Amino acid sequence: MTRNQTVWIATLIAALVALGSSIAWAATRSDEGRRDMMRYGSGMMGYAARDGGDPVSDLPGARRQAERFADRLDLKVREVMQFSDGFYAELAEDDGRLATEVLIDSRTGATWFEYGPAMMWNTRYGMMRGGGPGAAMGGAMNGWMMGQGGMMGGGAPADQTWTPGTTTGAAQIDAAEARRSAQRWLDANRSGLRAGMAEAFPGYYTLHVERDGKIDGMLSVNAYTSSVWYHWWHGRFVAKDG
Repeated sequence: MTRNQTVWIATLIAALVALGSSIAWAATRSDEGRRDMMRYGSGMMGYAARDGGDPVSDLPGARRQAERFADRLDLKVREVMQFSDGFYAELAEDDGRLATEVLIDSRTGATWFEYGPAMMWNTRYGMMRGGGPGAAMGGAMNGWMMGQGGMMGGGAPADQTWTPGTTTGAAQIDAAEARRSAQRWLDANRSGLRAGMAEAFPGYYTLHVERDGKIDGMLSVNAYTSSVWYHWWHGRFVAKDG
């Protein structure tokens, strides 16, 4: 068994164990719930980087933790961002193509795959990717979680920011259409915000959201359905590096 296979099996088992107890809590989240999600995220959505347990107070520290995590997957760290509820980083392949997104807990240094699109839409590094270890398990979860009454389906709370769509086979939207979809969603749901450039990850795009030319948050757009998922868990933007 390869190192990557071991990593993915551990990731899927950890997520499944925590999933049952987390659904109702996630659906009724509050500001306090968001802080709890940051605290327990390493169990829900991935695994903590080694050498965790030390607080991360700045961008260089967050980059070091992200690099420890990325090394396990033979990836490189690109952009690192600081928000009021923790740190975020982009991971990329050796050739520069974006691979996935991670979060770094400021209190412990724990690092894990980001909630939402990085876990549920990423076709190479996410739980629902085709092929590879855990694909069958991910497919079963997809049918349950995305279906009627699932956490991200018809039974989701009224304030959900993920809009289900219909998969259209292999056809993907391009970055320009992803940005237009993001702007339509913002116009309808977050007045005064503008969508930045769309960055392509496997199966989806992630965009900075701006107010008066300054970063205000982030969202993602599904590359097959144009569905939009707003990153509500970050909190207030503080700074970025990269």
